[in-house]
Amino acid sequence: MAKNKGTRILITLECTECRSNNNKRTLGVSRYLTQKNRRNNPERLELKKYCQYCNKTTIHKEIK
Repeated sequence: MAKNKGTRILITLECTECRSNNNKRTLGVSRYLTQKNRRNNPERLELKKYCQYCNKTTIHKEIK
């Protein structure tokens, strides 16, 4: 018997300001890896996290 997939999946969060800003000091986009429960949170996740390229706390959105 094959095991079914669990409810927790691995997702990537990416900084929204780094993605949209082309005129910045350093090249790069801040990314975090985390897990979410797909039953409790079926929509895309948004969290405030620290961005090392922007040097401030920004909104990080889930990407595929």
